[in-house]
Parts: sequence; C-alpha cells; structure tokens
Amino acid sequence: MADYAIGDIQGCFEPLQRLLDKLHFDEKVDRLWFVGDLVNRGPQSLEVLRFIKNLPLKPRIVLGNHDLHLLALLYITGRPTFEDDTLHAILKANDKEELGDWLRKQSILYHDQSLNMVICHAGISPMWDLDQATMLARELEDVLSGDHFEDFLRQMYGNEPDHWSEDLCKMDRLRVICNYFTRMRFCDERGHLKWGYKGPLAGSPSGFYPWYMVPHQKKITADIVFGHWAALEGKCPLPNRYAIDTGCFWGGELTALRLQDKQRFRVPGLRSSR
Repeated sequence: MADYAIGDIQGCFEPLQRLLDKLHFDEKVDRLWFVGDLVNRGPQSLEVLRFIKNLPLKPRIVLGNHDLHLLALLYITGRPTFEDDTLHAILKANDKEELGDWLRKQSILYHDQSLNMVICHAGISPMWDLDQATMLARELEDVLSGDHFEDFLRQMYGNEPDHWSEDLCKMDRLRVICNYFTRMRFCDERGHLKWGYKGPLAGSPSGFYPWYMVPHQKKITADIVFGHWAALEGKCPLPNRYAIDTGCFWGGELTALRLQDKQRFRVPGLRSSR
C-alpha cells in the first residue's frame, strides 16, 4: 500500500495513465492524492474527472482555480469561457450535473495527521498557522458544498481584497480565502498577494517573496504538498515543502510524490518530446 500525490493534470489523461503504469498503481490498495487543477488546457478533462471519480479507493482531492472555473461554467448561466478553455466536453456531457455535484464537495485543504501531510493547490497564506488555515478552508468548503454555492461562484472572480484581515466579511472574506488557496504565488511581508507574474524565482517582483519564504510567517511543521506553479519545475528549497506541478501540459512532466518516502516519479507530459 502506498499514497501518491499527483501534480496538476489539467486534462492530460494519457500522461496520467502512463504515470500510473510506471507506479504499478493498484487501485484496490494504493491511494491517490490530487493537488488540484484536474481539468482545463489539456484535451481530456472529461476522461480525467470520470476516472478519478470512479476510483474504488476514495482519493484525496483539493480544488484548484481551474476546477473552480469549471464549476462556475457548469452552474452560472451566461458565465463566459476563456479563449484557451478546453472544458466543452464536460459542459455537454450527460453526466455533467453528477460530476459537478461531486467536484464541488471536494476539499480546499486536506490534512492527514498520521502522515503529518497537508495538500492544497497553491499553498497556505504566510499569515495563517495550520489550525487557522484548516478552519478557513473548511469555511470555503462548506459554502461550496452547501445550498448557496452559486452565490459564491457568481462573485468568486477578482483580485480584491489582496490580503487577509480578520475584519473581512461575506464575499470579500471568501474571495481572499479562495485566492490564497488556489491562486497565490508571491506575497509581501504583510501577506499582500502579487498578481500577474507566474514565472521562476529569478524574476521575483521586488518586495515580494514566494509564499513559502515570506519572512516571519506563521510556523507550520507539517509537510505541505502543492501544485499551481509550473515555473518552479518541481523545485522548492525548503525541506518540508513539496512542489509537484511540473508543467504536464506545458511541455514538462507529470509528477507523483510517494508520501511514505518522498520519492518522485515522472513521465513526459502532453507536449514533451522526451
């Protein structure tokens, strides 16, 4: 039995199957963990969702920004697609309501105490310790899985507020929680989010740090596995932070991290010629 965390799939079903073959994955005893962005950009998002949903051993899933975007398209009439979306097969599928209902009930943050392991899509705000992060993730999860989830999806998009405050309420509070967990890359020392730059650390915007290196951040002793940031190429200098988005769709690789021993397994991604 093993637990494998898998990086951003983004609709790349064929590389996912090759990776599972490489792992000698046994669906009856091995458990998969997914760090979000299951869908979009790649050509087979529908196949990815159906496969993961039907795994016999329930996977651990956290939602990414592309997964939330899909939910908005499924449930909010008139919500426009983006030019590079590849979600049309899901939007026309006869099981789209079943898939959407399943997807919106997944986690934002998942913490396994026995493994001392946390997964989330983009990371954890440097202003939060693990208890607070877990509480705020649950707050958003309850909204997404509840009766009024459409209200949130209608107002989810936007870059403001750009930092956490205990004084935030209602939609502003939910939006900034969502942005930290699903869109964050850089923050300043006070936790202000930096938008627009998605590249490697060498080009870091002045005055901003990768979220996991912000000075004086709240201490989290658990290991954190995250995706979202393909430009890191799976590299993080901290010993207990694991970046596993290795750009499967963008010519990179699809990565699995075996949680028991932190060994990595990789296969060429969709556009890779290797």
